[in-house]
Amino acid sequence: MSKYKLKTNRGAAKRFHITANGKIKMKKAYASHILTKKTTKRKRNLRKAGYLSASDLANARRLLPYG
Repeated sequence: MSKYKLKTNRGAAKRFHITANGKIKMKKAYASHILTKKTTKRKRNLRKAGYLSASDLANARRLLPYG
């Protein structure tokens, strides 16, 4: 075990949250402006939480070592 602490990437810490079962939860993109041209259905689906895909999980865990 290394005696050095790892630094958490602060940008990632603000954007992602690790759930109890190990998934990484995130806010979806494209939901902040120019909402008039987006359909109601699309905006409603953007309100739901998104989860990182399996291919991105390894990189995110490196950025969030203590999650």
